[in-house]
Amino acid sequence: MPIDLERQPSGLQEETSAPPEPSGRAGQQVRTSRPRRLLGVITLTVVGVLVGFALASSQSNGPAVNVAPPVDELPAATANGVASAAAAIAPSVVQISSPAGLGSGVVYTSDGLILTAAHVIDGIDTVEIRLADGRLLAGTVLGTHTPTDVGVISIEALDLPAAVLGYGISAQVGELAIAVGSPFGLDQTVTAGIVSAVSRNVNGVPMVQTDAAINPGNSGGPLVNAFGHVMGINDVIFTEGGGSDGIGFAIAIDVAIVVADQLVAGGDVELAALGAATVPDTTGSGGAVVGDVLANFPAADAGLLIGDRIVAVDDTRILDPGDLFAAIVMHRPGSSVAIGFIRDGQPLIIDVTLAGIER
Repeated sequence: MPIDLERQPSGLQEETSAPPEPSGRAGQQVRTSRPRRLLGVITLTVVGVLVGFALASSQSNGPAVNVAPPVDELPAATANGVASAAAAIAPSVVQISSPAGLGSGVVYTSDGLILTAAHVIDGIDTVEIRLADGRLLAGTVLGTHTPTDVGVISIEALDLPAAVLGYGISAQVGELAIAVGSPFGLDQTVTAGIVSAVSRNVNGVPMVQTDAAINPGNSGGPLVNAFGHVMGINDVIFTEGGGSDGIGFAIAIDVAIVVADQLVAGGDVELAALGAATVPDTTGSGGAVVGDVLANFPAADAGLLIGDRIVAVDDTRILDPGDLFAAIVMHRPGSSVAIGFIRDGQPLIIDVTLAGIER
């Protein structure tokens, strides 16, 4: 039977409200979000080796990272795309060992910053990092952000092979998707599939959906495209029996790096907000219909009105309130976006500078 993975609430969806707490992020037992349903949400940390589950832009605002060029400036992917992509990303993939279990991560700066999932390291100060070359190093947890499940670790090392991030380059449905990590403790494991969907609103976080096999231990590792550029951070699966059923999700890299930069800086994490509560369009035309506009927020300042039907954010088409939420939080607070909307049958565009809301 069909299961609604988006978990959209009925009535007004206020994109300035805090995302729901992701389910299955605490503890060390297999657990599902709704035991009475067929599908559960499982985060992907291995407790012990081979046994058990733990459920536990501009880059000027953060550390220097490698950002992928636009797709039209890249060579066409070759027939051995999986092999070449795996070779490109593998040196940057690490295994993370902590009292909570085993997980994965990806080095994203050459001086030792590592992206991972928050549930892999939540509540822990130090971890052990196994680099791709076999070295074991102590890692310091710089911070975690539970609402988005993003975490950052620092290790003392220089000239590390840093992954190239697909920041600002939208994943495309049907393109190659490759997951690398330590499922069940088996480090440097590569699985491949395609991007099944983009901007999925899973527990309030925009994610890339893939059918690449993702299992406990993959959590925190990268999901990359045919060029080895990081599209997301592997995070959760929907499953009937506790293993990979071909429905896995990775935190969109645009969101992950915005959060990571703020964790590294040591401040509170803010996500971008428009300040409009929206409802689905009921005419069959698609879009997010403004049901309320919050005073002193960008939507009000820019002149959005109740009844306006938002249909685009920059070049991203908006079909429903979930699309709008995902499109907004993929940007940095303070950045400017073009909002396309319909008012009284007329298409209009306004430029909006997004606010930041502590989440």
